[in-house]
Amino acid sequence: MKNLNIISAAVISVVMFATSAFAQDFQKGVDAYNAGDYATALQEFRPLAERGDADAQYNLGLMYSNGYGVPQDYAESVKWYRLAAEQGNAEAQFFLGIMYNNGKSVPQDYAEAVRLYRLAAEQGYAKAQYELGIMYTHGLGVSQDKAEAVKWYLLAAEQGDAIAQGNLAVMYEHGKGVLQDNVLAHMWYNLGAANGYELVAKNRDRLAKKMTPQAIEQAQVMARECMSSNYKNCGY
Repeated sequence: MKNLNIISAAVISVVMFATSAFAQDFQKGVDAYNAGDYATALQEFRPLAERGDADAQYNLGLMYSNGYGVPQDYAESVKWYRLAAEQGNAEAQFFLGIMYNNGKSVPQDYAEAVRLYRLAAEQGYAKAQYELGIMYTHGLGVSQDKAEAVKWYLLAAEQGDAIAQGNLAVMYEHGKGVLQDNVLAHMWYNLGAANGYELVAKNRDRLAKKMTPQAIEQAQVMARECMSSNYKNCGY
């Protein structure tokens, strides 16, 4: 079986809502969105966005990006993401970074994607940390640096990001940016599988065939300690 490839989640769009200063109207928009009533959500978000609320701007950008309650319009999405990103909204910075990464209604610009991912990553946004790891892994918009990639994968992995955990395991298995270590690779594969990333379970089982029973047991104990400590105690 082939080794797990380092993959990017940049094409995955996940709805995430943050708190707003205009909490009551904003919450109406969130409730409507979650109920599938996109027209009402749009009605609540747009006035807030036009008044400068960053969270509403981000969510409006998300609706245009996905075509929820409005015709899909990436240019309009970029407009609202940018307004929110300039106010420091981490989700908007991340999704605007995706637009630059993929060249959607903006010229493809890996360096700008990296800049935006970094802004969000430095605020602790796990998906941006993961994507920044991808950029360093492949040298997109930055000089290729596997050790720097590991740094960002680890930060995302310690927040429970299953794909980052799987990619971190790859780095340990093949000694990319870190010392090669099958026990740590098995541990991170195991954690990624436990968090719903099914592909890494196959990689864990493949790797286990190269390991002694004692090493596998050690990796399993470490995985349990890592998860029970909320990723505060992960490793030797």
